[in-house]
Order: sequence, then structure tokens, then C-alpha cells
Amino acid sequence: QVQLVESGGGLVQLGGSLRLSCAASGSILSIYAMGWYRQAPGKQRDLVAGITSDGTTSYVDSVKGRFTISRDNAKNMVYLQMNNLKPEDTAVYYCNAVLRTKVVVTPREYWGQGTQVTVSS
Repeated sequence: QVQLVESGGGLVQLGGSLRLSCAASGSILSIYAMGWYRQAPGKQRDLVAGITSDGTTSYVDSVKGRFTISRDNAKNMVYLQMNNLKPEDTAVYYCNAVLRTKVVVTPREYWGQGTQVTVSS
């Protein structure tokens, strides 16, 4: 089975920084796209940042210039460096990966359990 485990969330003040990490484990053959989503209370889950297997990145406009997504293919990990955090960044952040396993060779999507990020003003 595949597991995505996030870490690094917490409470931070306006303008502060956090670094989220996500480790993918299990019988993984290859990982394609990885990304970070977030869901604020009462809102839908939205993509924040994504990164392809060759390192191409994309960001939602509201985080451009503040957040940086990166990945370590050797360790099956993805990171989200979040700087200059704002109260509107408060949400549960979820790691996402599209990958193939030894059991399910067709690429499919997997999710982590989420980590809370709270930005106080």
C-alpha cells in the first residue's frame, strides 16, 4: 500500500514561514506529478502548487512569489516552503501524488491525511 505522510504544519504569525514535507512510501514504481492542495473551513480543496517529474512547477496566483514547491525524487518526497504567510493561507494542507505501484501499474492519485497551517494576525 502507498502512504503519503505530511509534516511541518503549525501555528505561525503573520509574515512568518513554514516548510511542509511529504514522504511517499510503499511499493512505488514511479511518481509523476506531485502537489500541495489546501482546504479552508467551508471551502473546497484547491491546488496550491504542483511539480512534475522533471521539475516543472506551477502555482496558484495568490501564493506566487511566497511559496516554493520542490521534490527529491530519490527520497520520494515533496516540499512546500511557505514564506510571508498571511491569515488567508490558514487551511489544512494536503499532499497529492500521481504514481504507479507494483500492484496497481496504472497511474492513480493518492492523498495524505493533511496538516493544519494556521496563520495568526
